[in-house]
Amino acid sequence: QLQLVESGGGLVQPGGSLRLSCAASGFTLDYYSIGWFRQAPGKEREGVSCISSSGSDTNYADSVKGRFTISKDNAKNTVYLQMNSLKPDDTAVYYCAAIGAPCIDDLAEYYYWGQGTQVTVSS
Repeated sequence: QLQLVESGGGLVQPGGSLRLSCAASGFTLDYYSIGWFRQAPGKEREGVSCISSSGSDTNYADSVKGRFTISKDNAKNTVYLQMNSLKPDDTAVYYCAAIGAPCIDDLAEYYYWGQGTQVTVSS
């Protein structure tokens, strides 16, 4: 069964940190770019960050640049999203998704999705 499973979400105070994990099973991430997306209540799902299959190329939404870092461990078949200096506006359900191509902005092109993990930033 091909699937992605996110973990690491939770409740954190403003300024705090979390590390999200996206573990793949049933397929290898060696050949897939992985994107992190988020969806806040009442808002559309948006791209946060993406890492290429080799791990050599990454990109970030302007809203998270300098605060979030995406990384990939192919040996563990897992992608991470280190989130620092969290703000209340970062509150959302975070999803990871895979695409067998370079990172792109079109969510519809990603064909494997995880179930999401809730991140809540609040004092």
